[in-house]
Amino acid sequence: MTSNGGNTRLKADWRDRRGWLRLAAVLLVAAILKLGLLLADVIPFNADEAVVGLMARHILRGARPVFFYGQAYMGSLDAWLLAGAFAILGQSVWVIRLVQGVLFLGTISTTYWLGLKIYSSQWIAGTAALFMAIPPVLVTLYTTVTLGGYGEAVLIGNLLLLVALALLDPARGAGLAAATRPPRAWWAVGWGVLGALAGLGFWGFPLTGVYLLPVFALTLISMWGRWRVLALALGPCLAGFAGGAAPWLIYTAQHGLVTLAETTGAAIAGASPAHPVFAAFEHLFYFLLFGLTVAWGMRPPWGTDFLALPLVPYALAVNIGALVIAGRRLRGRRDQATAGRWLLAGTLATVAVSFVLTPFGADPSGRYFLPMATPLALFLAEMLHWLRLRRRQRRSPWRKWFGQVLALGLVAFYWWGNVEAAARFPPGLTTQFDPVAQVDQRDLEAVIEFLQAKGETRGYTNYWAGYPLAFLSGEALIFEARLPYHTDFRYSARDSRYPPYGQAVAASDRVAYITTRHPALDERLRTEFDRLGIAYAEQAFGDFRIFYALSRPVAPGALGLGEECCAQ
Repeated sequence: MTSNGGNTRLKADWRDRRGWLRLAAVLLVAAILKLGLLLADVIPFNADEAVVGLMARHILRGARPVFFYGQAYMGSLDAWLLAGAFAILGQSVWVIRLVQGVLFLGTISTTYWLGLKIYSSQWIAGTAALFMAIPPVLVTLYTTVTLGGYGEAVLIGNLLLLVALALLDPARGAGLAAATRPPRAWWAVGWGVLGALAGLGFWGFPLTGVYLLPVFALTLISMWGRWRVLALALGPCLAGFAGGAAPWLIYTAQHGLVTLAETTGAAIAGASPAHPVFAAFEHLFYFLLFGLTVAWGMRPPWGTDFLALPLVPYALAVNIGALVIAGRRLRGRRDQATAGRWLLAGTLATVAVSFVLTPFGADPSGRYFLPMATPLALFLAEMLHWLRLRRRQRRSPWRKWFGQVLALGLVAFYWWGNVEAAARFPPGLTTQFDPVAQVDQRDLEAVIEFLQAKGETRGYTNYWAGYPLAFLSGEALIFEARLPYHTDFRYSARDSRYPPYGQAVAASDRVAYITTRHPALDERLRTEFDRLGIAYAEQAFGDFRIFYALSRPVAPGALGLGEECCAQ
C-alpha cells in the first residue's frame, strides 16, 4: 500500500508537471499569435531592423561592430545573435523575426519562473505568463521586430531579477551562503553571473539599468552591516560586469567618454525644453498620458486612438487595482515574496523616474516602457489571485472560476487590441510614431525590380527607405540616407550611419533619388533639377517616388539638401 505521505508527494509532483505543461501551452499560444501576425504581413520591415540585419551580414563577412551603426550606445549583441542565425538559416527577414520570437519565449518563461520564485504559486506564474503571451500591443510590437536590443534587454532584466532573488535571503539579511552554507565557490560564481548579466545588458542596451538599480539597492539593504559578506560578493560581481561589458569598456578606452554621453541621451537632448525643470514636467506629462496608456495596452505606440474601447474601463480598473494592492503588500514581512515585490516595484519606479529625468523622456512612443511588462503582468496576476481567494472565502457559486474569468477578460482586451491594431493596415504594427515615416513597404519589391531593370543601383534616399532597400537587395542597391523625411526638411547626419555606403554612392557616375510620402520634397527636387539643367524621369510605386535617368550625377548638397543646417 502507498502511504499518505507518498500520495501527497505524487500529487505535488503532478501539480508541478501540470504547471510546466501550462507553461508549454502558454508558449504555444504566444507562438501562434506571432506567427499569425507575420503571416498576415501587417508588421512592416523597418529601417532600424534592416540596419541590425546588415550588421549581422557584415559580421559574417568579418566586420566587428561594437555598437549599432552610427552611434556609440546600444551594443551589437543583437546583430551577433542574428549573425549566428543567418549562418544556419540564411539571411532573410523571417530569420530576424524568428530570433526575436525565441528571445520572447525566453522572456515569457522567465516571467513564469519569477512568478514561482516570488509567489510560490503556479496560478500566479501561469496567469502572468499568459498576460505576456497575449500582451499589450507595445509588447507584441517590440518583441517581434528588432530595433537593436529591446528583446535582449527585457530577457536579461528578467534573468537579473531571478539571479538576485536566488542569491539573497532578505529574511536573514545575508546571502544564501550564510543560511544554507553551500560551497563558497558556487556562491561566488552566482555573483559573477549576476555581474556578467549586468555588464552584458549594459553593453547590449543601457535600458537594462532600470533593473540594475533595484537589484543592487536590495543587495545593499539585505547585506547592510555584513560588510565582509558584501565584500566577498563585490569582487566576482565586478569581475563579471567587466567581462560582460568588455566591448563597451574597450571602446570607451579607445574613443573617450562619447559612449557615456550617448548612453545618457546626449544625442537627443535637443528634443526637450532646455530648462531641466520644464523638461521634467513635459516628460512627466508624456509618462502619465502616453506612457501608462501604452503600457496598459489602451493605445498603440504609434498613435493616440484607443484600442478595444469598450474594455478600456475594465483594463484601467484592474491595472490601477493591481498597483494599489502591490503597494500595500510592500509593507509585508521580510520574505521572498516581499523582496520580489520590491524588485518589481523598483523596476517600475526606475522606468518612471528615468523617463522623467533624462532626455529619453522626449520620446513618447512607448518603447522605453517595455521593461514594465513583466512587473505589471505579475502584479496583475497577484491581484487576480487575491480576489480569487477572497471570492472562495465567500462561498460564491462562481468562486471556482472567478479569477479565471477576470484574467480572461484582460486577455480578451489584449487580444482585441492586437487584432484591431493589425487590421488598421497600413500602417499595421509599426515602430514609427511620426506618420510621415509610416511608409507602406509592400511596394518595395517592385521598387527593387524597377531599379535593377533600369540599372539604377546607386543614389540617395531617406533613412526609412535606404536600409531596407540595401538589405532586401543583398546590397546590390546602395542608396545613401541623405534626404530629409520630415515635412519641415529637418535632417540629421546620423541618418547616414554606414560610411561605406556614402563612399560607394559618391564614386558612382550615375545616381537616382528615392523619396517617400513627401510631396514638398518631390517638388523641391524637380525645381532644383530644372534649375541645374538636369534631365530626369519619374516613376511612382505607392509611397515611393523614384527620380532616375539623371543626365548627370548630382549630390544632395548641390540641391540644398542633406545638411543638418537646412531645416526650413
